[in-house]
Amino acid sequence: MKHIIAVIVLALVAALLSAAAMAQLSTDDQIKFRQSGYTFMSWNMGRIKAQVVDGDVPYDPGQVQAAADVIAAIANSGMSALYGPGTDEGTGWKPTRLKSEFFDELDKVGEIAGRFIEEANGLQEVAATEDKDAIARQFNNLARACGSCHDNYRASE
Repeated sequence: MKHIIAVIVLALVAALLSAAAMAQLSTDDQIKFRQSGYTFMSWNMGRIKAQVVDGDVPYDPGQVQAAADVIAAIANSGMSALYGPGTDEGTGWKPTRLKSEFFDELDKVGEIAGRFIEEANGLQEVAATEDKDAIARQFNNLARACGSCHDNYRASE
């Protein structure tokens, strides 16, 4: 039930914050929304990793599916609208770590983002099979997709 509510909330936020509405957000608000989305996604990735990769937490197929649903929802929510001009500078909840090269390499960014969305959707699909090994493989594919953006466009803390 909690994952259904989370997905509904994310869908409503995405609908309410269409690209036009997001363009009217201040730079710092764009950064805040972006940081919030990625923080929530990271928390859900941690839930999956703990259960199917590390084995630190007992495997619960429902929790893994809920986390995968949230990750896919965020991936498909139109987060790209939160990368307006100037969002490589400024502060959301904390200073942004977006490198300015992001805006110079938008074709490469688009490829990376497309792969990220594909891998997130793949994780959601594989989670439904309840095959821990397949979920772990797909989780690692998604982690590599995330890492390719981090490696290129996110500054270290």
